[in-house]
Amino acid sequence: MQIEGLYHHSDIVNELLARYGVKFGIYKNGMFHEQLFPFDMIPRIIEKEEFARLEKGLKQRVAALNEFIKDIYGKKEIIRDGVVPEEFVYMGSGYLAQCERVLPPKGVYTHIAGIDLVQGKDGSWYILEDNLRIPSGASYPMIARTICRKSLPALFEQNSILDNRNYAGLLRKTMDYVNTGGHTVILTPGRYNAAYFEHSYLAEMTGAHLASGHELVVENDHLYFVDYSGKKELVGAVYRRISDEYLDPMNFNSQSVIGIPHIYDVYRKGNVAIINAPGNGVADDKGIYYFVPKMIKYYLGEDAVLSNAPTYLPFYEKDMKYVLEHFDHLVLKDVAEAGGYGVVFGSAMTKAEKESFIRMLKAAPRRFIAQEVIDFKDIDIYENGELVPRKADLRAFVLLGGEPVVWESGLTRFSRNPDSFIVNSSQGGGFKDTWVLAE
Repeated sequence: MQIEGLYHHSDIVNELLARYGVKFGIYKNGMFHEQLFPFDMIPRIIEKEEFARLEKGLKQRVAALNEFIKDIYGKKEIIRDGVVPEEFVYMGSGYLAQCERVLPPKGVYTHIAGIDLVQGKDGSWYILEDNLRIPSGASYPMIARTICRKSLPALFEQNSILDNRNYAGLLRKTMDYVNTGGHTVILTPGRYNAAYFEHSYLAEMTGAHLASGHELVVENDHLYFVDYSGKKELVGAVYRRISDEYLDPMNFNSQSVIGIPHIYDVYRKGNVAIINAPGNGVADDKGIYYFVPKMIKYYLGEDAVLSNAPTYLPFYEKDMKYVLEHFDHLVLKDVAEAGGYGVVFGSAMTKAEKESFIRMLKAAPRRFIAQEVIDFKDIDIYENGELVPRKADLRAFVLLGGEPVVWESGLTRFSRNPDSFIVNSSQGGGFKDTWVLAE
């Protein structure tokens, strides 16, 4: 690969990203803080053959997860057949009783999946997490690639790289597939949401209306967008960027001021598609993650192409015994947390911290999973004039319309702390472009 010249353009590209408002927000101590998402110019490069295997495994995984959600809110055959314990479904925070017997348009729940993977030093890829509620991050490599192409056009002429600028088209096609008739809107909670840049950018790129809750109203079992002049336009699909509990104060959290009253009633009648479907959290619970290879076998009759990280459920007596015996060598995760929160390494705890955590683990074993610590493959970043290795993951995006499609790119996130395995932006990480080679 010819990537000379990348280092010298880092400041220019980051300056342009800042000018375009490529930021993310976090709340600390009840205060909203917005900051730039640092971009490293050196791309992650994935060979064509390697990506083909990832693509096969990701399609398989998302297809099975969609079947699982449909089954859980429908016939519940996977519970009846003893593949997934009932407790792991109904005790999870992502399960919503309101979604029982509600089938979304064309049976699609997981319209947009963000699957997090890491590559071990042996070259093997491992799935770390399935994000099926409101996965974010596609906009960052989209705009970074666009700016890099403008800054270094010769680089992209000299290298055979699959073009990632088709994400907006794939997203639009997915939204159109389930649209029940009418406009498509991207529902945002507003300017002070952590991912507001992405909401606005995807609306611009897909041609969808960017709308907040007060611009959408329900009348006669249909949803309408009300423009600045008061004109009402029928809405057939809502790509919602707010959590289930805030989506509809009449059906979920009654205190929500950012949702749309009765939108869920319209959805339940089949008169609007909601992307992603409410209730998807039942499948991306970190405890349910353990069972995904079993789901693939159960629903598709296939062995999983991509492996989970070795995972233990303290819920099971055998696994609890293993966790207690190997505590110092494991990473423990709270199944209800996200964004790098609720992750602790046994080796990093003091004796008192371990004793306290183990008491909590024994009192609430369903609340945690334990995993072997995978030694990530290091990826070079350019820092202070030199190349330094850092841990990185990959968020792959899978869009499900008629068939699952894997975006030929992805969001590579890296840790800026040389001693940390946690790469999330909320934990101070940065991002890279992901180049999938065409040949």
